[in-house]
Amino acid sequence: MANPSGLSQIDSHRTIDFATPGDAENFSYDDEVVRMFVTATIVWGLVTTIAGLIAATLLVLPWLSDDVPWFAFGRLRPLYSDAAIFAFVGNGMFAAVYYSTQRLCKSRMWSDALSRVHFWGWQAILVAGAITLPFGYTQGRGLAETEWPIDVMVTLIWLFVFGGNFLMTLLRRREQRMYVSLWFYIATIVTFSLIHVFNNFVVPTGWFTSVCIAAGVQDAFVQCWYRHSVESFFLTMPFLGLMYYFLPKAAAQPVFSYRLCIIQFWSLVFLSVLAVSQHAHYTALPEWASTMGMLFGLMMWMPSWAGVFNGMMTWRCAGQKVASEPVLKFFAAGLIFYGFNAFVAALLSIKSINALTQYTDTDVANFNSGVLGWNGLMLLGMIYWLLPKLYQTRIWSPILVHLHFWTGLLGVLLYLIPTYAAGFMESVMWHAIDETGNLTYPDFLDAVRDVQPFRWLQLVGIVIYFIGMLMLAINAVMTWMKRPERYETTVHNPLKISSHVEDDSPTVSMLSQAPVLEFGKKVDTFWQLNWHREWERLPVKFTCLVAVVVSIASMFEIVPMFLIGNNSPAIATVIPYSPLELAGRRIFISEGCCNCHTQMVRPIVSETKRYGEYSKPGEFVFDRPAQWGDRRIGRDLAREGGKQTNFWHWNHFDDPRTVSPGSVMPSFRHFLDRDLDFSSIAAQVHTESLLGAAYSDEELNNTEAVARRQAEVVAADMVQQGGPAAMQDKQAMALIAYLQRLGTDLFRSEEPVASPEQPNSIVVEDSEIADEKE
Repeated sequence: MANPSGLSQIDSHRTIDFATPGDAENFSYDDEVVRMFVTATIVWGLVTTIAGLIAATLLVLPWLSDDVPWFAFGRLRPLYSDAAIFAFVGNGMFAAVYYSTQRLCKSRMWSDALSRVHFWGWQAILVAGAITLPFGYTQGRGLAETEWPIDVMVTLIWLFVFGGNFLMTLLRRREQRMYVSLWFYIATIVTFSLIHVFNNFVVPTGWFTSVCIAAGVQDAFVQCWYRHSVESFFLTMPFLGLMYYFLPKAAAQPVFSYRLCIIQFWSLVFLSVLAVSQHAHYTALPEWASTMGMLFGLMMWMPSWAGVFNGMMTWRCAGQKVASEPVLKFFAAGLIFYGFNAFVAALLSIKSINALTQYTDTDVANFNSGVLGWNGLMLLGMIYWLLPKLYQTRIWSPILVHLHFWTGLLGVLLYLIPTYAAGFMESVMWHAIDETGNLTYPDFLDAVRDVQPFRWLQLVGIVIYFIGMLMLAINAVMTWMKRPERYETTVHNPLKISSHVEDDSPTVSMLSQAPVLEFGKKVDTFWQLNWHREWERLPVKFTCLVAVVVSIASMFEIVPMFLIGNNSPAIATVIPYSPLELAGRRIFISEGCCNCHTQMVRPIVSETKRYGEYSKPGEFVFDRPAQWGDRRIGRDLAREGGKQTNFWHWNHFDDPRTVSPGSVMPSFRHFLDRDLDFSSIAAQVHTESLLGAAYSDEELNNTEAVARRQAEVVAADMVQQGGPAAMQDKQAMALIAYLQRLGTDLFRSEEPVASPEQPNSIVVEDSEIADEKE
């Protein structure tokens, strides 16, 4: 067999027992579903870049979203991230899987009906997320913002429809061994199913509201686990499978090294799960978790670059073809971005480096170097390779393809370079300390103002990337219009595999006659990898092995993390949020405030000088979900309570720039105008109580009255400070109550003082809070 799938020469000798000629079946590949997913990839690619363009614009012109809450940056940033991952990248991944799997298995997909259900179901999920997120229906958890009904749909469509159809296709394949790409697809399906289910254990409190079961440090760790696993198994694993199929096809060369594929695959499957806590160095996570994340994060660099080397050597073998084929240029550039992204990720996993870069734009740059560079350019190359084959005509404009490559590459670079530069500037300014031991830039807004020129350059880069996506859309539409009146359907009739014939003859070492130790001969026998070739015959066994490896690796961190509640230092003064504060926290989450504000003061000199005492694990036991955040566009809020007056917060919501010159926060006047739905608070209070929060009978049975009394106290205090009267029914009262509570439990007296007017009221020692004021 002449390696039509790009398989390396090491797999060219195979023993297959075919059935009799009468057992041959006629079938054709289902390219219609591939066309559907390619079209969706292009459409969602345009939507994603438009969402990114709007979000970037709001960072330089924040007033554009004044009085339009669904248009605010905090609500649109998760829309961009989710659209980039699950819409643009996701649909492209499905197109690659459906096209390559059928040809690698020499079999049509097991069920055409399931393929269509998958396509329309996934688009329904994306549309539901695109509608609900801007309107504030969110869990407030990184890359998993959508609420529980959508998460249930994702589980059904991904695991049972897509996963079931894929596995059944493997079982009825007409190729004896599974090619490399199929391994990576298996790992993607298995691991994403696992992390998605465990990350979304929630208690519903309404049709689009819920409370997550894990809290505080445990929830923060689960969020890290999910986020890192999405980056590894949704944005990396399937694209390595894509690369190992489409790059050899485009280059007309076999994969450079089959052995390297095996080493890379199993290394990534095991190490990726163990490196999750590299995103939370110097936080309230245990030190052992942080150290483990650093060690395995560094080790991730090796298998990642093994894939880059394997791909580049395959590409290099194409010779002069590279100069004339833009598809190969897309693939080569994508691989370079993958190698760069893996290298930077390994650097950022080092604690001393992460201490400087965490919460800066550096993380944003590295995320987008993967999504727009590695994933985006690989997808664009694949689409341009597929278009003539799917529409059975020549590409409409080869010149436009070449132009799109350079435009897309320029757009990515013009976005990434200013973003990395902004991250570097933020890091320097946040941590700079002068010769007197004080902060060189004590005002956080100094850094916000100084990085604004870089944000304008980011905007230019996104505009150029969007122009490239328009080129693709135009070329795809014009190519589609040139399609034949009726597509030609190629009928295939390969013979079935009646059984998997196993070669019982032992593997003989090539050193058997050489004067070497017996141990060396055994190593040589092992290195021939025949043991792995047997696994490739059995898809169910292979899938189970992947699931076992991922589960074992996960247990190394998850089990001790969920036992940490028994040995984490408790803080006696930390009590549950009052009903009104809980309502304010819900508003905080709905507005996506954690996309700009963190709630984690790290034990770093510059941070404790700027924000106050560093955060302790015991402070977050009632935080569902944890709102530690991953980026600081505004100040950290972990010690916000008591730093400003209630009326200051009111003015800050009304017009942020009047009290914080240079702020890029939009106006939240709707907090001041909209009435708070006091009747909805009880459901959340009862759910929190069910999960372990200790509330009094009064708070459980008369929740609305308790919340109203505290709102009246907050409103009366604001009037005394010069604020407007009769505002006790507004949403702002709940959010102010929540912000004034943040970080104060640590300094409260051992005996909490509660008054009938303000249950769970906070009594803060004046001497403790004085040092926190700026």
